[in-house]
Amino acid sequence: MTFAISEYGHWEKVHSYLVIGDEYAALIDTGIGICNIKRVVDQLTSLPIKVITTHVHWDHIGNHGLFDEIYVHEFEKDWLENGMPGLPIEVIRRDVIRDITKPLPESFKIEEYEPFRGKPTALLRDNEMIDLGNRILTILHTPGHSPGHLCVYEAEQGYLYTGDLLYKGTLFAFYPTTDPLLFVKSVGKISRIEHITKILPGHNEMDLNKNFITEVNRACQDLLNKGLARHGSGVHEFKDVKIYF
Repeated sequence: MTFAISEYGHWEKVHSYLVIGDEYAALIDTGIGICNIKRVVDQLTSLPIKVITTHVHWDHIGNHGLFDEIYVHEFEKDWLENGMPGLPIEVIRRDVIRDITKPLPESFKIEEYEPFRGKPTALLRDNEMIDLGNRILTILHTPGHSPGHLCVYEAEQGYLYTGDLLYKGTLFAFYPTTDPLLFVKSVGKISRIEHITKILPGHNEMDLNKNFITEVNRACQDLLNKGLARHGSGVHEFKDVKIYF
């Protein structure tokens, strides 16, 4: 079984995914960390949990500290251990509590909120496979939104967990730690996967299918081609582009 664990009371509308095999369960991201996601996970499975980190941003690693096995791409090992560079804790805490539509738990204190920092159990690389027992997840390195961003693909089911590479809304690839050209290449990479029955994004709406990838890829290629035509490499100008879906 596969469960989406969603945080709809927050402006980020974050989704984490629990993928249950016969021997292990994978938890793809652990949310913001306002509430204890492990309490939900423990109600759904008693199997050992492998936490797969799509990328090391605060809204995807909030409950990492509640689990023993944590996996991250090798390019973001340093972020996981030492924190994301250039992002003050004051900025993070402001974003954690803004535009919340549901009451916060009494135990939650924003002044004590800190993004997880710790050593991963192991590092992940492109095309690595994780066997949960009758369910195999393939790790796809899809940089752009962040250097070590990962998508997770389950070929048998046709499920593609896209993290922050792909979702409805504003696709972000214009921060100092992002790379819009790598972002475009990564979108192109997942668009070439033939068997996709369901896209499971890290934010917002969940009714996405393969056609959405095709649409985003077409828009990215159009923007890239226009940038190249007007500015040669187009790198600096393209860094200011936001893509809306």
